[in-house]
Amino acid sequence: MTVQQVTREQAVRRATVASVVGTTIEWYDFFLYGTAAALVFPQLFFPGQSAFAGILAAFGTQFVGFVARPVGAAIFGHYGDRIGRKTTLMATLFLMAFGTVLIGLLPTYQSIGVAAPIVLVLLRIIQGIGVGGEWGGSVLLSMEWGNQKRRGLSASWPQMGVPLGLVLSTGIVRLTSGVTGAEGFAAFGWRIPFILSIVLIGVGMFVRLRVVESPEFEAVRASNKVVKSPILEAIRRQPKEILLSALLRTSEQAPFYLFITFVLTYAVKHLKLNSNSILDDTLIAAALGLISIPVFGRLSDRFGRRRVYGTGIILTALFAFPYFGLLNTGNALLVGIAVVVSLVIHDMQYGPQAALIAESFDPDIRYTGAGLGYQLASVVAGGPAPLIAAALLEHYGDSTAISIYIIICTVVSMAALILLPKAAHAVAATTPKAVGNPA
Repeated sequence: MTVQQVTREQAVRRATVASVVGTTIEWYDFFLYGTAAALVFPQLFFPGQSAFAGILAAFGTQFVGFVARPVGAAIFGHYGDRIGRKTTLMATLFLMAFGTVLIGLLPTYQSIGVAAPIVLVLLRIIQGIGVGGEWGGSVLLSMEWGNQKRRGLSASWPQMGVPLGLVLSTGIVRLTSGVTGAEGFAAFGWRIPFILSIVLIGVGMFVRLRVVESPEFEAVRASNKVVKSPILEAIRRQPKEILLSALLRTSEQAPFYLFITFVLTYAVKHLKLNSNSILDDTLIAAALGLISIPVFGRLSDRFGRRRVYGTGIILTALFAFPYFGLLNTGNALLVGIAVVVSLVIHDMQYGPQAALIAESFDPDIRYTGAGLGYQLASVVAGGPAPLIAAALLEHYGDSTAISIYIIICTVVSMAALILLPKAAHAVAATTPKAVGNPA
């Protein structure tokens, strides 16, 4: 299907819907693991250890998925910059769902012994590679088809896959645990949300088959500017942007995984709160993200990416101590406020983030460069965060050190934001003639 066969409005709508649906499925799969790692994986795959060691082991395998994400960004970035966004995104969607469904079918330690955690790690790597290749393509497909003067808004639509995936994964876990009960959920109920991913992939594939390739990639291809080795070219041409894009995300990604995964461990194990109430609060916060993410993306079109993003960094630092202060009260209302506010502040960075990073790279290496920068943050920020927080809590016995850790993350991000070169592609030209206009 070519752009001549559909109107531009249809192509834009299909690209946006495909990006949102695809990222929703990918993040549904990825978040499921984090929730299960906090609730049931320690006893199912790492039994016979102390509670703390089991938690560290479960979050450690979660970290493996984060380490795999830059690998996915490099692999699929290469093909995304060479053969196109659409085809590459079909592959990432299938790979992610494959790993997720197999986790749902995986025997536990009690059944197959040490092979269980080993296979779990391998499947987590598959998940990480899939989601690592997904982000760049989804954001670029939506942004490059969108209104050039509203790129912040256009690029923020795929970012909604995070709250949508979080709503779906948390909601299904909440529903399943409510139906099966605590014992039933630990015995078999946890498998249901993973296996359901096979249904979602059918929806995602159908939507993505109808997408028209990005006009900016078509322009690169038409002008014979497709590079032979996008990853080497990106590292040679824009190494500073790759590194700073990763560091830029520190204050967004590290606190985020504390707010959605570590909080379950902290609230249930340390504060002795009910896990279902925390899941309910997370659902409410994620639902609000469906509004806040595009709003902050649109605000970045009006007031500038850096200004909106920098405000989010500052508010994250200011909320580091109040967040745990509210949690520590044990009061259901105050705990709910802590969870909701933390994720809304996160959205202030996440909304404009896609355009801020993607616009920093040349179109011919954008999938690779933006993907690498975005996913490298998983290794230095998102992946280690729950592990670091768990270790700090075990050592100090309270949340003070964790709040300081969050503030350190914001300092790193602010420095990266200041040093990041101003985007050369923030205002792009209209759709190139080489792509063709709708008839």
